[in-house]
Amino acid sequence: MLDHFPFYLLLILSIVLLIMLANKIKVAYPILLVIAGLLISIIPGVPVTKIDPELIFIIFLPPLLYEAAWSISWKELWRWRRIITSFAFIVVFLTAMTVAFAANYLIPGFSLALGFLLGGIVSPPDAVSANAILKFVHVPKRMSSILEGESLLNDASSLIIFRFAMIAVGTGQFIWLDATLSFTWMVVGGVAIGLLIGWLFMKIHKYLPTDASMDIILTIITPYTIYIFAEEIHSSGILAVVSAGLLLSNKRHHFLNSSSRVKGVNVWESFVFALNGLVFMLIGLDMPEITAGLKQDGIPFSTAIWYGLLVTIILIVVRMLAAFGAVLTTFIMRNFINVAERNPGFKGPVLLGWTGMRGVVSLAAALSIPEQLSEGVAFPQRNLILFITFIVILTTLLVQGLSLPLLIKKLHIAGYHDYMPEHEANEFIKTALAQHSLQHLTARYQKELDTNAAVQQIAEKCRLKNLYNLSPVMSAEVKSIYLDLLEEQRKWLLEKNKSDLHFDEDIIRKYLHQLDIEEEKFRYM
Repeated sequence: MLDHFPFYLLLILSIVLLIMLANKIKVAYPILLVIAGLLISIIPGVPVTKIDPELIFIIFLPPLLYEAAWSISWKELWRWRRIITSFAFIVVFLTAMTVAFAANYLIPGFSLALGFLLGGIVSPPDAVSANAILKFVHVPKRMSSILEGESLLNDASSLIIFRFAMIAVGTGQFIWLDATLSFTWMVVGGVAIGLLIGWLFMKIHKYLPTDASMDIILTIITPYTIYIFAEEIHSSGILAVVSAGLLLSNKRHHFLNSSSRVKGVNVWESFVFALNGLVFMLIGLDMPEITAGLKQDGIPFSTAIWYGLLVTIILIVVRMLAAFGAVLTTFIMRNFINVAERNPGFKGPVLLGWTGMRGVVSLAAALSIPEQLSEGVAFPQRNLILFITFIVILTTLLVQGLSLPLLIKKLHIAGYHDYMPEHEANEFIKTALAQHSLQHLTARYQKELDTNAAVQQIAEKCRLKNLYNLSPVMSAEVKSIYLDLLEEQRKWLLEKNKSDLHFDEDIIRKYLHQLDIEEEKFRYM
C-alpha cells in the first residue's frame, strides 16, 4: 500500500486537474474522468486498483446519497412526487425486467435471474453525471428537480431488485411470498430505521455540548451508521440514509448552529467532490481487470462489446418510451385528479428521456458481485456482467452526456412559470425582510430605538433594504438585539419557503446561508 502511495497522490491531483479542465471546456467531468482512468489503466507499470466488493457500497454510497438528500428541496420532491416515484420505482422495475428478458433470450448462458441481476445494476440513471452537465446549460427548475428526486430514490429500488436477483442466482429459486414480505420489510424498515436513527443524531447535536468540528464529524458518521445498521437487519440501507438525510436537512436550523452549517457546507462539498472524482476514475481504472476476466472465460471482446451496446440501446429506448408514457398518463389522469402539469408538451419528455447516463450506483453494484457463490463455485457470468456495465456507463456518458447540452439548446425549453422570476423574488424578499425587521424592532425594542443610536442605525439600514453592511464593532446589548433580528429573519424565510410554492427554495437557501455568515461575523467579534 505504501509503495503505491505516490501513485494515489498523483491520481487525486489528476482528478482535480481534469475537473478544472472539464469546467473550462464545459464538459461534464465524469466523462473526462472515465476516459482518463481508461487511458491510465493501459500505461505499463500502473498499479492494479481494486476495491473489496464488500466495501464498495459502504465507502461511496452512504455519504453521496446523504449529501444529495441534504441538497434536494423537500418542497420540490413533494410537488413532483408522482412523476418522481413513477420513474424511481415503476420505470426502474420495467427497465430491469426488459433487460432481464432480453439478456435471457439473446445472451447464451444467461438465466432470467442473471438477467434481473444485470437489469438491477444498469437500470438507475446517475444524478452526478446529469447535474454536472446541467450546470453548463439552463433548464427549467422543474426538470432539474425531477431528475434530482428520481436519482435520490431510484438507487434504492434498483438495489432491491439487485438483492433479490442475487438471492435467486445463489439459491436457484424465487419464492414470491418470501420476496413480498422481504420487500415490504426492506422499504418500511429502511424508512423507519433512517427516521429513528436520524432523530437520535438530531438530539445528540441539539442537547450535547458539541462545537462546529464535532457537529461536522457527526454528520459524516451519520450516513455510515444508518446504512450499516439498516443492512445488518436486512432492510434497505439506501432508503434509510435517504430518509434520515431528508429529515435532518429539513430540521437543520433547529439543531445545528450557524457555525456548524457554514463550515459543514465547505467540508461536505470537498468530501463529496473527492468521492465522486475517485469513483468515476475507478470506472476506467478497473477496465484491465474486467477484460482479463473476459479472456479467462473465453468470451470474445467484440461479442462482449456488442452485448454492452445492445443493453445500452434497450435502456435508452425504455426510458424514452417511459417519458412519453408519463405524458400520456398525465393527459388521461388530469380528467380525474389534480396534476401538477396539465399540458406537459413533448420537449420535457425528450429531455427527461435522454438524461439516462449511468454511473456510480451501477459501478458499485457490479463490483459488489462476489467472485464465488457460497458453495465455492465461481459466480456465473460475473466478468461479462462487469464488462456490460462498463460499456453501458461509458456509452451513455459519451453519447448522451456529450449530446445532452446540444439537445437542450436545440429544444429551447421555455420556463414553466412555476416560480417567481429570480430578480422579482430577490426584490420581494429584500423588501419583505426589511419590513418584517422594522416591525420586530418596533414591537420588541421600542425603548432602545428611542435612546440608542446604534439600534437606530440598524433600523435605518432596514428602511434602505441594506440589511447586512453593519460594523461588527458594537456593544453587547446592540449585538444581542441584532442577533435576535437575524433569527427573526431566519424564521420568516423558513415559514415563507414552507407556505409559498411560488418561491424557488434555492433562493431561500441563499438568503439563509447569508444570514448564517452574518451571524458568524458578529457572534465571535
